Amino acid sequence: MLDYVRGEIVELTPAFVVVETGGTGYFASISLNTYSALNNQKSCKLYVYESIREDAHQLFGFVEKRERDLFLHLISVSGVGANTARMMLSSVAVYELEAIIASGNSTALKNIKGIGNKTAERIIIDLKDKVKVSGGETPAMYAAESETAKEAVAALAMLGFNQAASQKTVGKISKDKPSASVEEIIKLALKML
Repeated sequence: MLDYVRGEIVELTPAFVVVETGGTGYFASISLNTYSALNNQKSCKLYVYESIREDAHQLFGFVEKRERDLFLHLISVSGVGANTARMMLSSVAVYELEAIIASGNSTALKNIKGIGNKTAERIIIDLKDKVKVSGGETPAMYAAESETAKEAVAALAMLGFNQAASQKTVGKISKDKPSASVEEIIKLALKML
């Protein structure tokens, strides 16, 4: 089984990346989190999960081991396939999803496209004890988004930017500059998106 691929980024879209290494191009499906991390990069180290089925061989790529680990936990839940797990990781940041699961917040999980009531409850039951929020982070830290961040995401959405990508970018800016105004956040986000 492949653990990671390191090489030159040949093609990058919000859905996949092609990484060339040793004369071979590896096509890997990615989340929006990974896409944002790889954007404007010429080369990368991509942690991969290889899905081999009777009708398809697929690679899923992750810029961080933490994201791949959470992906593996998610696909271990009955009813959650690789594409659903990728959608979940595209909708919220890894640390937020860990916090949502660890706190048992099924309502937040149901807000993710493709996740119904039964699936949300099953994810929490199966993973609540397996997913640990690391680095001293607590679920309460991510339970509520600041009003400033919400306004910035809403403004970016009105400008036509993808909501999930906007949330991730605004979240990163808010974490780095917690006292930034809505205008400052939007200006910085426009440079990053």
